[in-house]
Amino acid sequence: MSLILIVEDNDKNMKLARDVLQAKGYDTAEAGTAEEGIRLARERAPDAILMDIQLPGMSGLEALQVLRNETATATIPVIAITASVMDQDRANIIAAGFDGYISKPISLKKFLETVRKAVEHET
Repeated sequence: MSLILIVEDNDKNMKLARDVLQAKGYDTAEAGTAEEGIRLARERAPDAILMDIQLPGMSGLEALQVLRNETATATIPVIAITASVMDQDRANIIAAGFDGYISKPISLKKFLETVRKAVEHET
């Protein structure tokens, strides 16, 4: 069973992602801050990470750079979850090194498809 780490500071968004993923048979780990997400990624080696961009303290973009710079976490697929849906925002997210993005509010079909592709290492 695949483990998905959800890094999200909004309780409602966290609950939605967790409930949808668990209903589809995924295990989940949860972090409310980028720093906690990095710690869990190191400890649990998830199959994929869903990373909110706007987090308290360290941003999702900064957290991605930390993960990519460490051997143990460098190859974990990281998907950005963001309310920023302008074309330039999307381009910046992909240019930063994310493996994909999901826009808020989430479309369940696209959300699950994006997670499946990340876990199966399809790009």
